[in-house]
Amino acid sequence: MRRIVATWLTVIGSITACAAASAEQVHIAVAANFAAPAKVLAAMFEKTTGHTARLTFGATGAFYTQIRHGAPFDVLLAADDERPALLEKEGAIVPGSRFTYAVGQLALWSARPGVVEPQGAVLKSGQFHKLAIANPKLAPYGAAAVEAMNQLGVYAAMQPRLVTGESIGQTYHFVASGNAELGFVALSQIQEAGVTRGGSWWIVPARLHAPIVQDAVILQRAQANPAAQAWMDLLRSPKAKALIRDHGYSVP
Repeated sequence: MRRIVATWLTVIGSITACAAASAEQVHIAVAANFAAPAKVLAAMFEKTTGHTARLTFGATGAFYTQIRHGAPFDVLLAADDERPALLEKEGAIVPGSRFTYAVGQLALWSARPGVVEPQGAVLKSGQFHKLAIANPKLAPYGAAAVEAMNQLGVYAAMQPRLVTGESIGQTYHFVASGNAELGFVALSQIQEAGVTRGGSWWIVPARLHAPIVQDAVILQRAQANPAAQAWMDLLRSPKAKALIRDHGYSVP
């Protein structure tokens, strides 16, 4: 009996060792607007595949520069389709790996109720001191905010009031902390499971800015990493798409 138990323990140990040996890690550069769903997806990924996901959040423009200088990322979840397309043109991604995982929505948000009225009228009334936006040179949501303000005819008047975050994540914290009374953020940052958290907000009409198309790519260094492909497979799955929609995005 002892010999049988010992044999089974050896078999189980071998299976566990093989599973551990086959598990890989994927290092993912994630656009700051997608932080909340990415964290949920990472937990789902580890539970269903055995692989692990290491997430780094930041501005898409900064990630692009870092990748071109050899940053050790395996996957990029961008906040636009421009930088992934450039990386593809430069031969820096696994061919055929680029696809659109989400289309973002811009929102004007204040952590305080009653500040942001429908249609964003507060921008023209000027009843505030500071307006936060993400750096438009680095963050696509910042570029969309500038475009929307230009369409509304208020951008020039907003210049003295602007507080600029290096990413949409930092911009959100400026508003959440009260350092700016309001700011342009990603709808996904203030909405989860279809419910918008406290404060006041206006979802900026898509007609006021170019579509915020967000593409994902596998970078060349990860072409032989099974965890990178497993992550992309999860991102395309119906369960992931439902989660992404719940966080304020549309999905192609």
